[in-house]
Amino acid sequence: MYDLTGFQRDLLYVAASEDEPNGLELKDELEGYYETEIHHGRLYPNLDTLVEKGLLEKGELDKRTNYYRLTQRGRREIEARREWEDQYVAVDA
Repeated sequence: MYDLTGFQRDLLYVAASEDEPNGLELKDELEGYYETEIHHGRLYPNLDTLVEKGLLEKGELDKRTNYYRLTQRGRREIEARREWEDQYVAVDA
């Protein structure tokens, strides 16, 4: 996961939280977080990168709509990232 941009990491986390979201659902969620418009030219190339890296699977809902699903590798990468973060970020209970 070290080779992902912050945007790609956020995109992966959002995809992991949904059940087979489509691109527009991911876009809407990220726009709420970033408080700015996410253009298709930014969203879809980054989704394609996550698919190429084996972190997401891409499937077809219909001829115009794809869905994305976290892979086993994607889940392992998120878990490893969280373990690494926990070494540096202490959360007081």
